[in-house]
Amino acid sequence: MSAVATGARDAAPDPFDVYGYRGTVACAAAGITYRQLDYWARTDLVRPSLTPAAGSGAGRLYNFRDIVILKIVKRLLDTGVSLHNIRAAVAHVHARSSTELAGITLMSDGATVYECTSAEEVVDLVHAGQGVFGISVGAVWREIESVLTQLPGEPVDGATAEAPATLLGHGVVDELAVRRRSRAV
Repeated sequence: MSAVATGARDAAPDPFDVYGYRGTVACAAAGITYRQLDYWARTDLVRPSLTPAAGSGAGRLYNFRDIVILKIVKRLLDTGVSLHNIRAAVAHVHARSSTELAGITLMSDGATVYECTSAEEVVDLVHAGQGVFGISVGAVWREIESVLTQLPGEPVDGATAEAPATLLGHGVVDELAVRRRSRAV
């Protein structure tokens, strides 16, 4: 178990990045308002990984991992964690691979955010009086995965309308976005 560090290393490319999601879809999946999404992007709390913000909502495209992080930020804010500690947690989550994220539980006592990678670490933290609440990143991952099966995504980098790449085997595609891409060619 370790306190979440403020530094981050570059994460490896994620196999879940075959679809991008517009701001409204990211909001619906993460359970946040568009105003929150816009503010978090402008203040660099959670930037869209696929298409950066060029103004208020101007064509931002979020990847799956971004939406998981948006949901984690919302949960941390809802429990009263400071923005400083949330920024540290976000940097830490960004530095982890997808496989690492599935086994992480973020615990907090309201002042510090801790990473636990086993049930024993969670129990030790609670026994030490440091864990007041926890967020299982793997559970958030599965929740977002389930929600996105019902929402439109846009194929990115090489995926086509005729044979779209699938993110989780569901093949959900934003048809309007596909038509726009085909006209742009």
